[in-house]
Amino acid sequence: MNNQLRALFPITKEAVYLNHAAVSPPPLPVIEAIKAQMEDVALHGSLKYRNWVAVKERARGNLAKLLGALPEQVAFMRNTSDALSAVANGLKWNAGENIVTFRREFPSNIYPWLRLRDEFGVEVRMCDERDGRVDVEELIGLIDSGTRVVAISQVQYGSGFRADLERLGRAARAHDALLVTDCIQALGVIPTDVETELIDVAAGACHKWLLTPEGLGFLYLSARALERIRPTMVGWMSVQEPEDYFNFDQPWKTGALAWETGTLATALLHGLDASLKLLLETGVERINSHLNDLTDYLCERLSGRDYRIVSSRRAGEKSQIVCIEHTGAWTAMQLYSHLRKQKIMVAPRGRRLRIAPHLYNIPEEIDSLIEALP
Repeated sequence: MNNQLRALFPITKEAVYLNHAAVSPPPLPVIEAIKAQMEDVALHGSLKYRNWVAVKERARGNLAKLLGALPEQVAFMRNTSDALSAVANGLKWNAGENIVTFRREFPSNIYPWLRLRDEFGVEVRMCDERDGRVDVEELIGLIDSGTRVVAISQVQYGSGFRADLERLGRAARAHDALLVTDCIQALGVIPTDVETELIDVAAGACHKWLLTPEGLGFLYLSARALERIRPTMVGWMSVQEPEDYFNFDQPWKTGALAWETGTLATALLHGLDASLKLLLETGVERINSHLNDLTDYLCERLSGRDYRIVSSRRAGEKSQIVCIEHTGAWTAMQLYSHLRKQKIMVAPRGRRLRIAPHLYNIPEEIDSLIEALP
């Protein structure tokens, strides 16, 4: 990536930041867009409200492009948890039905399903991690005629394992189940196509690889999902003519739009609009290639050191997240603290140290990390 792109990220002047799987520092165009919207409100109140709506719809269209979806299939939410809860609560459940998932999913993709277990007697089946990987065969083996949902992250937050979604989608559809994906750790840096990968639901938030501050998420619903899931939280923006205020008999909006209940974080949507423009202009394929090279370089530099690479580096399974463990006495928290003192930002996740570069990181920063590791 060129220096002009790198200059858009002020964090590079302060630290070696390799923690984008947690929260990404936004680039200058995002900050400028958010500030401009806030200044617009300060100077004009709601006078330019229609312009804000236009920005929201442009952002929706570009987000849909990243997903390979239609704009009307994408709703804005507050975060991943809200999106997945909307799916869990919007399906009609019967005792004895089941959900298939992975035991080390991020809790956002666990708790909505566990509530169904407690409320309706739905079984939650989980496969275990095997040497840093999701055993796809084991996961598929849990699916049967009673399975309603197969819930999996596109990329695992705690290992970096990338799932073969198309294969899982075929297995889910063979039993008429929905494939529900948490794509927060993938969208923006890994090419995604909900149609070819047979994804029925995609949920995520924008503060990681989409480079937008916390407080904005999204929900994609396929035609199959829309036949089965109903909106359970609705509001004035859920209907087809929101400004027809006293027409309470009107239908819900089509597609996923009924899941947008009311006023959204308008300033954040302006930031998302700017970040999506940057990501699309740079190109997700190009970003993915850069991060493949950067993480391969990281793994090469770790060779011969006292570290075990937990993350799968197999073709089709590796991602932009690399998790490592010290083979000696250093814990992940100790490593994190040691690096933080040197202004190198990574993340401890259990026993693992998680390293997650983004499009503006360079090999020299990987060298700094390697040299700083004990």
